[in-house]
Amino acid sequence: MNIASVFRFLAYIMLFVALILLVPAVMAVYYGEPESLRAFMMTMAIMLLFSLLCIFLTRKQKELRIGARESMLIVTLTWVIMTAFGALPIYFTDSMRSYAACYFEIMSGFTTTGATAMPDIEIQDMSLLFWRNLTNWLGGMGVVVLFIAVLPIFGVKGTSLVGAESVGPTKSKLTPTIQRTALALWSIYIGISMLQVVFLLFGGLDLFNSFTVMFGTMGAAGFAPLNASIGGYHSVYIEWVCIIFMILAGANFSLYFFILKREFRKVTEDGELRLYLGIILLFSLLAAIQLFSKGIYSTFSESFRQAAFHIVSFITTTGFSASDYTAWPMFSQILILLTCFVGGCAGSAGGGIKVVRIGTLFKLGHNEMIRRIHPNAVCTVKLGNVKIEPSTAHSIAGFVGVYLLTMLIGTAVIALTDQDFLTCFTSVILCLGNIGIGLGGIGMSMTFDIFPDWALWVFSFLMLVGRLELFTVYSIFTYSFWKR
Repeated sequence: MNIASVFRFLAYIMLFVALILLVPAVMAVYYGEPESLRAFMMTMAIMLLFSLLCIFLTRKQKELRIGARESMLIVTLTWVIMTAFGALPIYFTDSMRSYAACYFEIMSGFTTTGATAMPDIEIQDMSLLFWRNLTNWLGGMGVVVLFIAVLPIFGVKGTSLVGAESVGPTKSKLTPTIQRTALALWSIYIGISMLQVVFLLFGGLDLFNSFTVMFGTMGAAGFAPLNASIGGYHSVYIEWVCIIFMILAGANFSLYFFILKREFRKVTEDGELRLYLGIILLFSLLAAIQLFSKGIYSTFSESFRQAAFHIVSFITTTGFSASDYTAWPMFSQILILLTCFVGGCAGSAGGGIKVVRIGTLFKLGHNEMIRRIHPNAVCTVKLGNVKIEPSTAHSIAGFVGVYLLTMLIGTAVIALTDQDFLTCFTSVILCLGNIGIGLGGIGMSMTFDIFPDWALWVFSFLMLVGRLELFTVYSIFTYSFWKR
């Protein structure tokens, strides 16, 4: 383990994040928010001191040597330390009750969870809200991936770094070098993000609201500058724009690369994409039929829009809300809960288990039934036209097993807060799946402010392991990871 390379790389990333903090600092000047400006400047100074100290202590490490183990440690520590620093502006302004709550809030932002412990969002300084939402957007595609994309001057071969931070059972290398792949993905991400800003501006939102809503949408994260989330804008147009761009953010960004290269067949034949869109359409129709038949909404079109908005919001793990879905009939709420276990596509900004893993598990189950009937049958697992290799299928089964075990243990631990079962269970699901809002005591009208500080630290850990897909974090706690 080359610890010197790890901390030297961390120093460079923290300098990079400190530069990004200049954006909300300038906004604090523009909006006349001296307290927030002071908080941002103090945070940048602390990050600069940390980075310079790391660079000084590792000055003999001229060349960064980063392998698989160093990559997992770098990515985990990046998210932990970056969140620790990122929480300081909120803490210095006394905007929340404790540092644990501030850390939870920014971990929720960077991991694109969108859960909040902030009791009143709209009274906060605009520069603080902008920083809070900007963490959603940065976390959507990954801070380490962005660093590799825009700063290749350090000469680090970042394949293992990207693999440790990216989501999904397989990693796409779209170009000959990992730096160019990272740059291509971030360029697509920025392009679609700017397109949404334009559509939101046409919908009557000002520049601040357009950008903050876009940050929450494209990061599949769900932070919004209003207490009532997207429902606070009272605009059907804004809701449809969010629906469309949430779907785009939940799809594999590699597919957009193929569209730009006019390789449309790779897109139309993608089995995961078809399953993803199929689940959205089916669940939206089922929920809309019940909502309309029960008279929750007066027209079927309104029922479908509300159903589609929340089904898309939950399956992409965005966590926006447009109305009080907790007042819906239980069947529709169960449909929403089921999407929490699915998540977005591999290679997307979304969290959760991922559509490809769910599809693979169903294929494995189907094959087992075939083998029971025909013991000598040779069965392959295919999603669309893509064959899932046995090693990948086994890793998927292992991932889901560890995911469910983490969820159950997390629920048992959070039950010590004496909240009701639904609140404890869905709060763990939404943190582990990076979803943001749930059912029970943490529905759209409630926040994580109901939990004690120790529980917020547990939730922060669940959000971290969920965003980094369990094994990147869990591996560093094993003996074999540190053994020479």
